[in-house]
Amino acid sequence: MTDAVAIVGGRVVTGLGEEIESGTVLLSDGRIEAVGTGLAVPEGARVIDAAGCWVLPGLIDPHSHIGAHEEANGPAGFDGSEVSSPVTAGVRAIDAVNIEDIAFRDALAGGITAVVVKPGSGNPIGGQSVAIKTAGGRSVDEQVIRAALGMKSALGENPKQAYGERKQLPSTRLGIALVIRQALRDAQDYAVRRDKARADGTPFAVDLGKQALTEALDGTLTWEQHAHRHDDIATALRIADEFGLRLVLNHGTEAHKLAGILAARDVPVIYGPILSSRSKVEVREADPANLAALAAAGVRVALTTDHPVVPIGLLAMQAAVAVRAGLPRETALAAMTSTAAAIAGIDDRVGALEPGRDADVVLWTGDPLDVASTVREVLIDGRTVYSAPSAVQEGNG
Repeated sequence: MTDAVAIVGGRVVTGLGEEIESGTVLLSDGRIEAVGTGLAVPEGARVIDAAGCWVLPGLIDPHSHIGAHEEANGPAGFDGSEVSSPVTAGVRAIDAVNIEDIAFRDALAGGITAVVVKPGSGNPIGGQSVAIKTAGGRSVDEQVIRAALGMKSALGENPKQAYGERKQLPSTRLGIALVIRQALRDAQDYAVRRDKARADGTPFAVDLGKQALTEALDGTLTWEQHAHRHDDIATALRIADEFGLRLVLNHGTEAHKLAGILAARDVPVIYGPILSSRSKVEVREADPANLAALAAAGVRVALTTDHPVVPIGLLAMQAAVAVRAGLPRETALAAMTSTAAAIAGIDDRVGALEPGRDADVVLWTGDPLDVASTVREVLIDGRTVYSAPSAVQEGNG
């Protein structure tokens, strides 16, 4: 066994609802080999003594702007929103990510090993998101999990403000919905012409934006809908029905008001951020108890920091606040691991300590939902990418 690692003696929390006392996690060639008790440690394996620690899969933030809205760089680091046009479906978040953003260090210190980076919410249709690891590569391309997994769209106050100030379409909720519908309709027409040209063997000019929208229409890309108010969420459902979109709600401040509908339709909600203030009218009802209500109704939920709105390293703290507001502990852990991965469409790679998934593992000094717990060590693809300062380890071990 090459590049073998054995993490032994810790409390193993798989992210799939199972907790194993004094468990062992075996890693090999960047993947999880086995999880359980009484496992034989391969000869020559690097052994990590996790006694007294909690061993979890790397946490996932499925809605962030890390690397695109850089920390401490001012306007030079703000590349997450191309608001020169209301529809910029052809842009890709991967082209804006700077992996030397210092926030990636904070992500590791918070136990986060994977993030979905999305364009901002200034546009009715903002572009394509990317899923990446938070360390391990010489460039963003070497950290990619999926280069394009969703199409970001926004309803509500953000696009209203961005274009209303210019006195151009869209400046109302009516206009935003129109812009989205027209773009999707144009993409449908584009697909017909493209397919006919292919069948006829005639030249066809590719439009990158319309081409990307056809991938949302055929379900290859999820439709990542920024929406806070319940009426915006109803509009999102309406548009999804009209065009057959695979809808994922982002933020969902008032989603609890439509919880029964969302549960029946299996529309997941990436909820939050929880630790931010009520900074605009559409989040006046923000309350972590809303998340608990969604989960109680059977809606699949994940958590977002919406970094840099809330610093990305505080993802687990948000989960702790949600538990205090009534979210079941197991659901809160899954909202940062297995459920977050499933909603993002990357659960074939990350989100659980399960054989075959990537060897992204975090050692915590205690229960990650205890705000006094800290991260001792982070492994991505079986390699240690973060170790806490010795003073922190000694103080919390």
